[in-house]
Amino acid sequence: MSETVAVVVVTYNRADLLARTLEGLTAQTHQPGSIIVVDNASTDHTREVLDRHRSSAGPTLQRIHLETNTGGAGGFRAGMAAAYDQGFDRIWLIDDDVVPVPDCLAVLMAQDEACLMVVREDIRGHLVEKAAIDFDLSRPWSIRPKRASVESAYGERAAMPERVELQNVAFEGFLVRREVVAAVGLPDDSFFIFYDDVDFALRARRAGYRIWAVRDAVLVRQLDFDQKHALDTWKGYYMYRNLFAVHFRYGTNPLVRAKPYAVAAVVTALSPVRGGRVEASNVLRAVRDARSMRRLPSPSGGGTIPGSDRSAG
Repeated sequence: MSETVAVVVVTYNRADLLARTLEGLTAQTHQPGSIIVVDNASTDHTREVLDRHRSSAGPTLQRIHLETNTGGAGGFRAGMAAAYDQGFDRIWLIDDDVVPVPDCLAVLMAQDEACLMVVREDIRGHLVEKAAIDFDLSRPWSIRPKRASVESAYGERAAMPERVELQNVAFEGFLVRREVVAAVGLPDDSFFIFYDDVDFALRARRAGYRIWAVRDAVLVRQLDFDQKHALDTWKGYYMYRNLFAVHFRYGTNPLVRAKPYAVAAVVTALSPVRGGRVEASNVLRAVRDARSMRRLPSPSGGGTIPGSDRSAG
């Protein structure tokens, strides 16, 4: 069965990393039908990198330059909408700080599944796949819903079976068929950053789709994970708010759906000795604002891209 595939890359002010990603995509043994780069209003030399790539051999490059930074969620929504509207059978979502090994897409395309995930490693070859194999929204006493990930369960790639079923994903190497987009809709851009991919995966699973991590589909992260240290920054607000929104939307019982209030109360109470005023402010604003995100977005396969300038070359 021959299927078409488009790659969606979202970028913001990481032109040099983006260049590595594009080189990795151009080197794929299974060439995509198009590479759609969504530029979230970058102010660095991203356009120059795209100009250079456009003049090189390889898949057609489409550029969507957004007028404002819509975050990863808005960027992936715009790119997925473009790929869907152009009729591609599969859509491969890639961030701008990862490089796929040459056969990565070929390995994924050989799998007859609607939702597939690469298995990420760092530049030293260590397994760093954070996607959850146990994401439990039924236990109110669990501090975090992610109880186990590919990395924590297996430790190294060689210990994995060929496929591992996932309960959530990251938009760093997630391959999805258009039927899933038709069934559950586009990524929810109200998340801005963080948990937009988790939200999409939860919607897909609720619609009956299974998600598989493919051991031999290798994607190399160029940067280390460092988000856990950012709870007292602007990113911390989104981490808290979007985690709370996931609990409000998908918590299976009233106690789980009430857990954001308990977390906010504990973080605020501990703020004099941990986190400080900024984190306390983040968590209080987060629980307030997450309430407005409780309703699921309505499914819609296509979608327009407001405030954008799309070009191909």
